[in-house]
Amino acid sequence: MARYPTLRRALEDVRLSFRAKSPNTRTTYAMGLRTFATFLEDSGVDPSDVTTDRLPSDCLEQFYLWLADRYGRDATSTINTHMSAARSVLRYLARHDLAPQISLERSTEQVRAVASSTTYKAPRIDQNLALIVDFANNAPLPKAGDGNRDIRLRTLRDAALLNTAFCTGMRRQEIVSLNRRDVSDGRSSEAIIRGKGGKERVVFFDDETLWRIRRYLDERNDSFAPLFIKHHGVAKNPGRGGENLRISSQTLWSVVRRYAEAAGVDASTHDFRHFKATTLLNRGASLSEVQDLLGHASPATTKLIYAHYEVAKLREAFRAYSLSASEAAERLGRRRIDGV
Repeated sequence: MARYPTLRRALEDVRLSFRAKSPNTRTTYAMGLRTFATFLEDSGVDPSDVTTDRLPSDCLEQFYLWLADRYGRDATSTINTHMSAARSVLRYLARHDLAPQISLERSTEQVRAVASSTTYKAPRIDQNLALIVDFANNAPLPKAGDGNRDIRLRTLRDAALLNTAFCTGMRRQEIVSLNRRDVSDGRSSEAIIRGKGGKERVVFFDDETLWRIRRYLDERNDSFAPLFIKHHGVAKNPGRGGENLRISSQTLWSVVRRYAEAAGVDASTHDFRHFKATTLLNRGASLSEVQDLLGHASPATTKLIYAHYEVAKLREAFRAYSLSASEAAERLGRRRIDGV
């Protein structure tokens, strides 16, 4: 048996090593691994033929440059996603001693040396985001009847979905993973969810969102567990508890895009999360409170993304409490006169 496997075999083994991760994480890393394989092919390295001991020692640096050329250096999020997958490959090879020519530490330094120095750009959110939810709330609702049932249910579901996204600031996967018992069929104003990294946190629902959820569930009149399900005729195989009917994060993305276009607003699903954070900060919430509400792993994440809001508060303090040189001199002059 060959001492070193082909890169194709190694990439597949890396992909399989993610099987204990969340579905969303597995999908993201699988995409990154495919991109890394494409990079290797473009670089003249055939993953089906070349073994891991012949992987170029500067592959991580060259992959970063390839991504920057392909997506642009400002595509920080996309580049970081693919780079995470590539680093996982090098870590796997190092753990199993399959690439003695590569040093993960040196590879990281090489990337750092060529990486763009541009910082994370603070999100720019369309302040008309609420119009998307308002449009869904006021969408024409077909009259009850067999012929209109699916359309009517989808209309009610979409309104409940968009209100949930706007109200809670949850991630896409977190929203579609909700079960009706999590919110007691729309009668509980808070729920404990398992978010990114398997960490639990509490999310809160306002009265309007709960009313939209209750209205949707009452109209559904079923006992399926998922809070939000597909509505396309009678399901042949709903699965245990209706699990096969649960909507996907792609469905939520499509709903947001459709209503955003109809409302004339440029928005994506993640904009709801940013909007929630910025609203909380603008109305007086601390960075640590926003961190806990949104489920950021570290306060540094919240501070990095929303640092411009803290700067705004510092600017207000600067303007309220600072003195100009002339004002300070004038005060000193009055003291001298008073002291005469």
